[in-house]
Amino acid sequence: MKPLTWTLLTLFLTCVGSFAEERPNFILLMGDDHGWSETGYNGHAHLKTPVLDEMSRTGLRLDRFYAGHPTCSPTRGSFLTGRHPNRYGTFHPGYSIRPKEITMAHLLSKAGYHCGHFGKWHLGPVKKDSPTNPAKMGFHEYVSHDNFYEMSPEMSRNGGPPEVLKGEGSEVTIDETLKFIESAQKQDKPFLAVVWFGSPHEPYSGLQKDLDLYANLPKEYADRKVSLTSNETGRRTSRSLRDVLQERYAEITAMDRSIGQLRDFLCQQGLRNNTLLWYCGDNGSPPSSGRVENPLRGQKATMYEGGIRVPGVIEWPAKISSHRISDVNGVTSDMLPTLCELAGVCLPERPLDGISLAPLIHGKMNQRPKPIGFWRYNSKRLSGSQPYLSAPLQVGTTPLVKYMGNIRTRNFKNFHQPPIEEADYEGPRVYLDNQYKLVLGGSSKTSVELFDLSKDSAEEENLADQLPQVTSRLSQELRTWQTSVLKSLQEKDYQED
Repeated sequence: MKPLTWTLLTLFLTCVGSFAEERPNFILLMGDDHGWSETGYNGHAHLKTPVLDEMSRTGLRLDRFYAGHPTCSPTRGSFLTGRHPNRYGTFHPGYSIRPKEITMAHLLSKAGYHCGHFGKWHLGPVKKDSPTNPAKMGFHEYVSHDNFYEMSPEMSRNGGPPEVLKGEGSEVTIDETLKFIESAQKQDKPFLAVVWFGSPHEPYSGLQKDLDLYANLPKEYADRKVSLTSNETGRRTSRSLRDVLQERYAEITAMDRSIGQLRDFLCQQGLRNNTLLWYCGDNGSPPSSGRVENPLRGQKATMYEGGIRVPGVIEWPAKISSHRISDVNGVTSDMLPTLCELAGVCLPERPLDGISLAPLIHGKMNQRPKPIGFWRYNSKRLSGSQPYLSAPLQVGTTPLVKYMGNIRTRNFKNFHQPPIEEADYEGPRVYLDNQYKLVLGGSSKTSVELFDLSKDSAEEENLADQLPQVTSRLSQELRTWQTSVLKSLQEKDYQED
């Protein structure tokens, strides 16, 4: 062969992988507002999650797995791109992704994978003309909702008008996923299925058989009131925590059972052995959970462990043959690099914040080689900034129970970044290494906190003054990382493509 031919062949085998070896299938599952403590295997006194418990006993249990952000849309962006969401302006729930981002579906579809998305999207409208719908983000098929959903949800199939899918929300989501897997089998293709449940996000509901499981929650919960959305009015209401938890736990159990239906299907089809099944949450438990049975500090939207640490478990019988528990830090932005390595696909040539956890899956990683950055950007800085996409393209169509202002759909936004100023470095932020966690602006705008998570997972003792060198080092590394993120936010990565 000529030298150029050898070069091209080598590049092809390196970046796409050898088709002579069967490539794994990937199913990535994520619960909505499902915090770390809310599983049976993590010791919850009330919740029944037998399927997740079994997965934790047979697969790789990730005890220190984190959502990329303490709220949902940003975490979903980190999941798909391997990048912190501040790099592309997905700052808060309802902020869209940018069309020029490269997702795992883009990369795997080019390598011959059949890619599908099912359930909550929340990175832009799912309608056909949206430049940020799942198809534009690399998926071949999707049955998706702009935001969260309840019983008998109205979803868009491949960008079409919303249609009612009758049944319990998690069950209908899995039903659509199974149809997709059958389609991939008929095409003789490996597949990527991204399944983002609408549960257990409020407002809550449940099948009677699931509600009955939680009919005897402690009576003292009845004396507490929590605020959440009313299924009847779509507005805020106050209800007994006992009644709310009965419905919330029923949703979690229904979601768990649906995952079991998926696992059973994989067994029946002879697919389970070479299918990587990965479950996690998108942020910590919300205030409406009442912080029941939660040993971690904080909740959804905070930078403490209760806001960002989530359940994490990987099952892949072909490569994970025996039960393991890992305390290595992992994060949702690790998913893209991990899948790319396992599928033999090259990473995109732009800054990534995640790393491949393939060595961890193979039992060869004992600690994380680089820290994880978390950051809630102060988006008030963007008042008056130029929208990244025109308003009509950001209008959602799939109905919600909850009112968003005066509408029952979710609209989105994203902005071009103005010139960087010192204020752009503000907002609650974290730098997490293998032992220490630096929290800036957590309890107040000016607070500096340092926790030794190896001894203090509840984040009760602030060591910032006792360990000034560690505090200074992590602060400097955080600042350097933020500068890289802000460069991406100004669209520098797109200019280099």
